[in-house]
Amino acid sequence: MVVNASPVGPLPWQAPLWQRFLVQHRAGRLPHALLLSGPHGVGKQRFAEALVAYLLCTSPGEVACGRCHGCHMLASGYHPDLLRVSPEEGKRQIRIDPIREVNAFVAQTAQQGGHRVIVISPAEAMNVSAGNALLKSLEEPGARTQFVLLADVPSRMLATIRSRCQHWNLPLPDAERSQGWLAERLGGHEEADFWWQVSGGLPLLAAELASPESRVLRKQLHETFDALVRGAEPVAEAARLDRQSVEAILWYGIAWLEDLIRLGLSGEGARVRNPDLLPLYRQAVKNARVRDWFRLLDYAREQRRLLATGGNPNPQLVLEAWLVRWSALLRS
Repeated sequence: MVVNASPVGPLPWQAPLWQRFLVQHRAGRLPHALLLSGPHGVGKQRFAEALVAYLLCTSPGEVACGRCHGCHMLASGYHPDLLRVSPEEGKRQIRIDPIREVNAFVAQTAQQGGHRVIVISPAEAMNVSAGNALLKSLEEPGARTQFVLLADVPSRMLATIRSRCQHWNLPLPDAERSQGWLAERLGGHEEADFWWQVSGGLPLLAAELASPESRVLRKQLHETFDALVRGAEPVAEAARLDRQSVEAILWYGIAWLEDLIRLGLSGEGARVRNPDLLPLYRQAVKNARVRDWFRLLDYAREQRRLLATGGNPNPQLVLEAWLVRWSALLRS
């Protein structure tokens, strides 16, 4: 018995952009290179997967059919006319060798007689050599070749790459649609509303943050924050976090600093994204000036950028320096 693959479609709040894709594709006006951008958690990957499935399906309707040979190959994890490019495991950058494979792939004929699709994610991870090597394929892709580039921060990409793509920015979804979708996954509206607020309105990020592993990290960081307010030693606190992702820790730190600044500027607790941390925020706001929190926020963002691009090889030192700065402000 043949079992149908589940059709992959866009998320509910992506319907307008999906219609734009369908109209351009059916009219033969789809650009050969699409750059999908937006913050992590907005649904870029899901939209890209729906687009890939549609292009590799031999009898799509509004979405990929889920029944044809192309859909079954894609569901199995391998399709000869699809090439995915991302950093090697443990690496931060996409280097030139995978892009050389892209150039060779583009030069071939599609084995299934349809589209050839290349997905590069995250596109901003391409180093300069890789980006320059991709230019020729972007300029002369050949018939029925589709590039799909995904980027959280497209400004970090080479301008020459960006200029050869049509840029589709995925906007933040409206609260009603995204919270309804989230409630189905988290088992209720109360949970959905809380994590949607914590995520800043990014539903897929909210689902990640609500996972058991992320809840453990958030609880641990809450305890660390509380300990620093009470005068704990920051290097010792960093040692307790040594098995956790420093990028994730900095993400939380940035979100909490933004909350502190909102509270410090407005005095309104209703404006913070993490209402359960309000008692700690109020104590922290008493101990430092808003401009000091802005400086720490700038530092955190820069360190996270360096970690993401491989510019800082020692995450543990970043974590220690970060907590030392937190502690100094909390004790001032």
